[in-house]
Order: sequence, then C-alpha cells, then structure tokens
Amino acid sequence: MRLPVTTRARILLRAWLFTWLHTWFQMPTWLRRPGVRRIVLRGAATLLPASAAVAVYAWTHWSMAGSSSSPPSTTVAVTVGLAGGVGALLAYVRLRADSGGLFGALFLAMALLAAVAAADATAARSGTAVCVVREVSSSEQHSSGEGGPPSKTVHRIKLRCPGGYPTELRDDRVVAAKGEEIRVAYDPRRRVSPEAAGRSTPWGAAVVTLGLTALSTLLAAWPRAADRAAGVAAGSSRPGRR
Repeated sequence: MRLPVTTRARILLRAWLFTWLHTWFQMPTWLRRPGVRRIVLRGAATLLPASAAVAVYAWTHWSMAGSSSSPPSTTVAVTVGLAGGVGALLAYVRLRADSGGLFGALFLAMALLAAVAAADATAARSGTAVCVVREVSSSEQHSSGEGGPPSKTVHRIKLRCPGGYPTELRDDRVVAAKGEEIRVAYDPRRRVSPEAAGRSTPWGAAVVTLGLTALSTLLAAWPRAADRAAGVAAGSSRPGRR
C-alpha cells in the first residue's frame, strides 16, 4: 500500500530537517582534533573575562543612565544583569574545567561587581544642580548587636534647588553650611539618592575591574596541567629524542 503524496512529503521533510539540524549542531571535524579543540577552548576562555566585564558595564550604564530614552525597569535591568553575569561565570568554569577555572571565576565575579559599581558612579547621577543649603541637622546611627560596625554620624542637609529637586542630602560629613551654595549630582529619574558632586568617582572601581579581569584572563590563558603533560609527551615522542 502506497502512502499518499502529501504524507510521503511530510515524512521526507521531517527526515531532511532532522538530518540538517543534526549536521548543524554537530561539532565540525577539524574542531574534534584534541590540539585544535584545546586551543579554541583556551582562546574562548581568555576572551571571556574582558568581554563579560565590558558587556556588564555597558548594560548597567545604559540601564541607569538618566539620558536614556527608554531604559528598562529596575526588575528587568537586575534580572538581565544577573543572568548575563551567571552565564559568563558558568561558561568560564565550563571552558576552564579545573581548579584554575574556579579561581578565575571568583576573580571574574568580583570584576563584574566592580564594573557595576563603576557604571553606577558614572551613570546613576547624570543631572547636576546648584542648590542653597537651608538647614543642617545631625543624628547618630548605632549598630545593633556585638561585633557590628561602629556607630556613625549622619548629616541631613536640606536644600533649595531649581525645580524643587533634590530636597536634601545625607552624608557622613557636612559638605556645606547653612546659606552656602553646593553643587549636587542627582538622578533625574530618582532611582538613586543624590549626593554632592565629585564625591563619587569611578576610578577606584575601574582599577579594581581591570586588575581582577587581568587575573581572570591570565588564569584562563595559563596552560592546564593536563595540557602541559600532553605537550611534554608529544615532544618526547618526536624522532631524534631519547
């Protein structure tokens, strides 16, 4: 009994699609060679830290930039950032599957956090205003329990700014006296609290990001013990060696 033409066409189409997908996802023959595969994986692991740091910084900067025309919500920004960071760490550990990969992933995680801090310092408070100090008050914040951080003095500086915002600053030191003018950096979308202009700089976080990214990259590029042993074995097996 012969199948209808349409049924046979569907069967042939499914078979062709399955074969095509299997070929597409199959590792190329040249990449299956141990030496080539080792070089490709090490190269991917070496490029990953810097690529991840740049991507996280760019995403955070765009998400928090006050000049962005359509920034994502805080939930979307945090979710995408966490997913990207975790994905980069998992990929790093997968590409460098040894103890060096664990240490490198730890350095990379700290580098990504520092990149977020640097982006926050540069993009979170894009607006500035010259305000007049109306009033300065101070209060003590005490830590609870033993072994906690020491108590500190928090100064509340009430402001009169063009447009009515910001209305006050909170700082651990008095940045201006009553009646004085002060330049304030603030987020036009009011996602973060304002602060005195110049207090927050990205340079410290940027240096930490670069240093940790460099360590993670060095660990990724460093030959693994198995690779070194394979290289020694290959060298000793060459003709002319005893």
